[in-house]
Amino acid sequence: MHHHFLLHKPHGYLSQFVYEKKRFKKLLGELYNFPEGTMAIGRLDEDSEGLLLLTTDGMESENVRSKTVEKEYYAQVDGIVTDAAIEVLKKGVEIGFKGIRYTTKPCEASIINNLPDCIGTGKRIRDERHGPTSWLSVTLTEGKFRQVRKMTAAVGYPTLRLVRVRVGNITLQNLKAGEVAKVENFLL
Repeated sequence: MHHHFLLHKPHGYLSQFVYEKKRFKKLLGELYNFPEGTMAIGRLDEDSEGLLLLTTDGMESENVRSKTVEKEYYAQVDGIVTDAAIEVLKKGVEIGFKGIRYTTKPCEASIINNLPDCIGTGKRIRDERHGPTSWLSVTLTEGKFRQVRKMTAAVGYPTLRLVRVRVGNITLQNLKAGEVAKVENFLL
């Protein structure tokens, strides 16, 4: 029988259970006593936070990572995002990926005025004297390395904080940073 989990990955953790380089890194196994063979489906980089699905079922991992499953992110960016920048994001922007230029697929993007409570305060990015920030939602069906960060920077708004809030039909719900919920299955 396989096990499935939802995790609100906090900032500062790697999306893995083993790290073999010499520097100390915080790993997922420190957050919960996961069964042997548990793997993260997809990844969030060390500086990103939010919804991470974990499973002991490799086939489930393949289903979730498919190009048809939407992943929604909330990005806090430097500056006040304009409607024009949102429109450019929606059409796709050129970013660097593995040393080549890549144009992202069209996506959904919008400005967020009210954040849900599950986002929390997160790690303090900076204070108000460094200028205003704003939040936007970006929904993708692809997931290149640091893609959302590269996309927002390409339209002039570097990402300061990034939180994945949804994978398919699964949302962060009311999980607080570091909390884990065991689920029967992933209904995407």
